[in-house]
Amino acid sequence: MDMDVCEPSSSGTDVAEVKATISITSDRLLVQPSDSVSSQLNSVTTVHRRAPTDLVELAQEVNQANRFVRATAHSKLQQIADQIRFLQEQAKQVLEAAVHDGELHNAKCNFKKRPGTVYHLYRKAPGSTFVSMLSPEEWSSCPHEFLGSYKLEFDMSWTPIEQMEQRAKDMALIDRLLSEKTNLPALASN
Repeated sequence: MDMDVCEPSSSGTDVAEVKATISITSDRLLVQPSDSVSSQLNSVTTVHRRAPTDLVELAQEVNQANRFVRATAHSKLQQIADQIRFLQEQAKQVLEAAVHDGELHNAKCNFKKRPGTVYHLYRKAPGSTFVSMLSPEEWSSCPHEFLGSYKLEFDMSWTPIEQMEQRAKDMALIDRLLSEKTNLPALASN
């Protein structure tokens, strides 16, 4: 392959004024030599389509691209909507737990409640609840309606006794994760 390139003069001539001749052994020219500043690297005939259906094909490509953009936006908005529903459900659960914890804290009690201890909730009369250290099995004859047993957690929340085993597993996992040294990547600063 032969290649001849004319270098621009040291006087700072414009790039468009540079003459270039590239020849390939098949005598096909890739860049035409030119002296005018207005010449282009690619000719209009090689860049633009000439078929009469090109405009229709271009419109179809634009429509297809618009459909893809719309489908992508729809997919992302659907994902956000799902996340919103999930967060709403979590908020509902948090509020229900807060109401339930509040009811347990407001139940009558004749002793100081200590975190880490299991207590038992009873109903004396309609609308009147109390917390006891005695489980239903410890009463010789329980005169009150038993509502459930709960462990007072150190964050002052209440865990139903049925969920204590799962809560203990969750806390052990969290403790293990916190005890491991996690190397987080440093944020790049600009």
